[in-house]
Amino acid sequence: MRDVTIRDESIRLGQLLKLADLVDAGGDAKALLADGAVTVKGEPETRRGRQLRRGDVVESRGEHVRIT
Repeated sequence: MRDVTIRDESIRLGQLLKLADLVDAGGDAKALLADGAVTVKGEPETRRGRQLRRGDVVESRGEHVRIT
């Protein structure tokens, strides 16, 4: 599991996917989410705008990212 530090209280899922280098662009994030390839706290997520907070864990393609 890898930690990604944010400076604000929250971050949108699409932004986190880019920040964590899980996707290259917003369009890639949209496609990844549409394919059901992303989970947040173990639950499937399809909303790019979902607000994430410190402690949330996002998984995609076998990579786990924790927000700190």
